[in-house]
Amino acid sequence: MRTLTFVVGTGRSGSTALSGILNAHPDVLSLNELLSSVQSRGFPDGVLGGGEFWRLLAGPNPMFERMIRSGVPLPEFLYPRRPGRFATETTGVPALSMMVLPHLTDDPDGLLDWLAARVVRWPERTAAGHYEALFGLLCGRFGRTAVVERSGYSLERVPLLRRVFPQARFVHLFRDGPDCALSMSRHTGYRMILLLREVAARTGVRRVEDLTPAQVRSLPPELSGLLASERFDPALLMGRVLPSAGFGALWSELVGRGVEFLGAVPPPARTSLAYEDLLDEPRRELGRLAGFIGVEPLPEWLDTGCARLDGTRRGAALRLPADELAVLRAACAPGERALAAGAG
Repeated sequence: MRTLTFVVGTGRSGSTALSGILNAHPDVLSLNELLSSVQSRGFPDGVLGGGEFWRLLAGPNPMFERMIRSGVPLPEFLYPRRPGRFATETTGVPALSMMVLPHLTDDPDGLLDWLAARVVRWPERTAAGHYEALFGLLCGRFGRTAVVERSGYSLERVPLLRRVFPQARFVHLFRDGPDCALSMSRHTGYRMILLLREVAARTGVRRVEDLTPAQVRSLPPELSGLLASERFDPALLMGRVLPSAGFGALWSELVGRGVEFLGAVPPPARTSLAYEDLLDEPRRELGRLAGFIGVEPLPEWLDTGCARLDGTRRGAALRLPADELAVLRAACAPGERALAAGAG
């Protein structure tokens, strides 16, 4: 029986490295950033045909495309590093091709074509049914028996994922709050998230896509400029001073809500994994993870996992000036308390 596991977290918690480690296991289908690629559009209500479902997977992600055009792509974007026949300036890069397919194969265009030829012929069914069929198709193609999806910034999707995939298992991957928040503050994607949350707070919209032209015009230039239709000045994103404490507050909010959401998951279907524990005891923690997702902790795989972990990423926040670190720790304190309560 095929298992389905979601690794969820705030992001910037070692999850990209963990995806690579999972992908090295011969029995694991590692779906890297599938949820981030399709975003909210990926789970429509009702039924849809194979062609409609394929358009959800293959249509370019508008925000990702704008960030590439503006010269501030996410470091997680894999396709532009070894581009094929798709490009942002011409065709647009299919959402599935940006991070998911290059993680699985050195020929993402070929895999995209192989999938398209099959998926577009599928009958009408729910989005959940289509995803289950997609997982089965890819497991058959690569000879895998366990599906593990991992996306950053995914804790808030737990209620949706439980509803769509009631048999799914969840791994909460987390990291020291100040270290995680500091990493967020230097990341193009999280800087964009923080600024778009400011846009939402000022305008009252839930999604940036719902903004009216009048609402965009009402914003200060440093925010309205980010919402240009084709591209924006990268200095608006990377040149603006955004204190690390703001990312600490974001981390705390995400962790607090995530712990609450995961608390509603039956205990046998959830576990947690601290990035620092993974660095300190990689064989123990990877072995425990393998058992949870339903695969064997193969010795060769454990060796590979240990070699891929980078302990130098720990403790970065300790190098901040003392006053900045104190403010950052205070911002992260609510999230730390939520984690402690969730473990209790």
